Amino acid sequence: MTRVFVSQEIVEDALEEFEGSGITVDLRRDHRPLPAEELRATAADYDGLICLLTDRIDAEFLAACPRLRVVANVAVGFDNIDVAAATRAGVAVTNTPRVLTDATADLAFTLLLATARRVPEGDAFLRAGKYTHWRVKQEQMGVDVFGATLGLFGLGQIGRAVARRARGFDMTVLYHDVHRLPAEDERELGVTYVEFEELLARSDFVSVHSPLTDTTRHRFDAAAFAAMKPTAMLINTARGPVVDEAALAAALRDGVIAGAGLDVFEREPEVDAQLVQLRERVVLLPHLGSATGTTRREMCRMAARNVRDALSGKRPESLVNPEVAPREGTG
Repeated sequence: MTRVFVSQEIVEDALEEFEGSGITVDLRRDHRPLPAEELRATAADYDGLICLLTDRIDAEFLAACPRLRVVANVAVGFDNIDVAAATRAGVAVTNTPRVLTDATADLAFTLLLATARRVPEGDAFLRAGKYTHWRVKQEQMGVDVFGATLGLFGLGQIGRAVARRARGFDMTVLYHDVHRLPAEDERELGVTYVEFEELLARSDFVSVHSPLTDTTRHRFDAAAFAAMKPTAMLINTARGPVVDEAALAAALRDGVIAGAGLDVFEREPEVDAQLVQLRERVVLLPHLGSATGTTRREMCRMAARNVRDALSGKRPESLVNPEVAPREGTG
């Protein structure tokens, strides 16, 4: 019997993807991640795993699960998975790209606008009964977004979607990425490639859209913040560890930069206490980038399809490690 374990609750209609496949699926109906030791023990007798970013799939886990043939992450990122170790073990790794592009780009722009115009502060001010009359020198004075310069760190699918949204605000869009786009694509998107230092120096808003790698970890550190405009704001909907949170908190506290809008954190779900204490021009969200009903449903369905296909000897639609060829199950 071919068996699949789902480590945490997902949108249950995603399991319809397994109908008629002969694959047995065990869904754990709990939103809390299992401790690492318990996850290893539970998954040991399964052929496939659907997991979330909060599940650590490392060499120790893989060694404890010798039957495992595919791990499907319900996320576009996969820094919670040791892909090299999975490849050595012959385990296919999949993710859920594309389906969350627009939802995450929408949220990045939401954070940009909310931080620039101090929306959470205004909401709290009104709810506290402090709004008594309109005044020219409003307590929550913001900054203009229309016509500003937006710097994109990373220009994958989500970064490009944010660039397209910036057109409606007549923004000058700069970008820095390890791979420069062809000139024709740059013209179509209306973006200009610059080196990292120029991106920092020129941007009114810097939005992070890079994966987490050894080279991007803490790319935004004290030196990076010092290179930004004192009026600049940082937006991060990518991966928390790309930003040194302690350095960011210090930069915000000392006025090195003006604001930040964050949806992801360095030690998620823990958030640096200094950041939490900052109330002005700092917007913090609990990883809502892909959090629309339609998007999360399709992410779960894609993960299910990836596992079904891999266990049926077909190439999954979003295979992270193509070196691992799908192989037929023994039933």
